[in-house]
Amino acid sequence: MAQRIRQWPAWVAIDLVLIVIFALLGRREHEHGLSLGGILWTALPFLIGYAIVTLASRPWKTINNLWPTGLLIWIGTVALGIALRLAFNDTAAVAFIIVATLVLGLFLLGRRLITGLVAKRLAKQQA
Repeated sequence: MAQRIRQWPAWVAIDLVLIVIFALLGRREHEHGLSLGGILWTALPFLIGYAIVTLASRPWKTINNLWPTGLLIWIGTVALGIALRLAFNDTAAVAFIIVATLVLGLFLLGRRLITGLVAKRLAKQQA
């Protein structure tokens, strides 16, 4: 348990980097500027959404769980991210919502799936 408590900030940092990569890829695909400020402005609603949902999920215990935590973090990040994006007077076309949902699902759930598989493999090697 103590190891989990110490490691959860690193897993959160990885998730945050994945969200920033999502914003970077989107800006590059749509030929927007790739300035640090532009990338962070695009990522900001999703970073805020992620932070809110993650802190509510008791991350020191559940940050790597695919079910239900990973699913809730993914859906919450997308839903709050889109809502905040609209609140910031930005656009959220249906195609963007679909792409955001799919890419963030791949990133946030995929990271947890890989983490789980690696943890199981390490546990077998130690046994």
